[in-house]
Amino acid sequence: MKINRIKDKLCGFVALFLLLLAGSCTQESPVTTPFPEPVEPPGETVLAKGADVSWVTKMEKEGYKFYNSLQQETELFSLLKNETGVNAIRLRVWVNPEEGWNNIDDVMVKARRAHKMGLRLMIDFHFSDTWADPGSQVTPAAWAAYDMTQLKAAVATHVTDMLTRLKNDNIEPEWVQIGNETRNGMLYPLGHIDNDSNFAELVNSGSHAVKELFPDCLVVVHLDSGQRADLYSRMFNYLKTHNAQYDVIGMSLYPEAENWQTLLSECIGNIESVIDTYNKPVMICEVGMSYDQAAACKELVRMLLDYGETNEKMLGLFYWEPQAPPGYNNGYNKGCFVNGTPTEALDPFME
Repeated sequence: MKINRIKDKLCGFVALFLLLLAGSCTQESPVTTPFPEPVEPPGETVLAKGADVSWVTKMEKEGYKFYNSLQQETELFSLLKNETGVNAIRLRVWVNPEEGWNNIDDVMVKARRAHKMGLRLMIDFHFSDTWADPGSQVTPAAWAAYDMTQLKAAVATHVTDMLTRLKNDNIEPEWVQIGNETRNGMLYPLGHIDNDSNFAELVNSGSHAVKELFPDCLVVVHLDSGQRADLYSRMFNYLKTHNAQYDVIGMSLYPEAENWQTLLSECIGNIESVIDTYNKPVMICEVGMSYDQAAACKELVRMLLDYGETNEKMLGLFYWEPQAPPGYNNGYNKGCFVNGTPTEALDPFME
């Protein structure tokens, strides 16, 4: 059975290669090209077993080091790939951050490292100078006075600038997020969900910019609280009404040790609902659990991956900042490294 599955996956890789080759031969197109149809992922894909490691350059500057199972100091991307089974990296992009971390130059440093290790890549646009999440979607300072026309152009230009840098280095992202945890929209106030048509237009501006450079890249719209079906039906009904162009529904899931089974069950129910309702695949773009609950986290990760093995429209998951030590960045405790070494939480990636 395993041999047959491997053969099937190899056939899928060959088919994907031929599609990419054909796309590369016709990549140039006039500016008036109509918006591409959403990309349908291949029938069988390799699950993303990913990690968002956007803090890594900052951590290294601060003196943090990482160690393999033999307690030998090891470069993080190599450690994640070879000792935990990570096959994909997610990197957030900020517009003009005060300290420079997560700007385009910083993202390129990390993207090159991921590419060198043969890791797949997701780019996560926050469209802010700092964190964008349900509690904060602050428009970049340089864009603060823009009207909608200017804001859509700024989104497209920012996406194009980042992706052009990648393209110039022959790095092709597999997924691009347009916004981060956008349950109530992004780029407030104009892109707030109260102005739902505006939010859809901003998504389309970013999505179109992605497809101009990487037609086969999957565009992701990402919300928090994957267990909350109400958030997803509200947002994705709005996007459907306004003909927003995207390929994948992204979710975050951050349970605690005492409720992870309940939240996982609710999240899987929500995954199945959005797949049925919107005919879109799903990616768990962020997942995490307290570092001192590694055994429970291991079961959470295993069950998500097991579910992905049975549902081709579940594309995989990204553990958020696994390398972060307990309490990092003013109290983040849901990494899965202790003293620079991975806990058992990511063991299912190797199974």
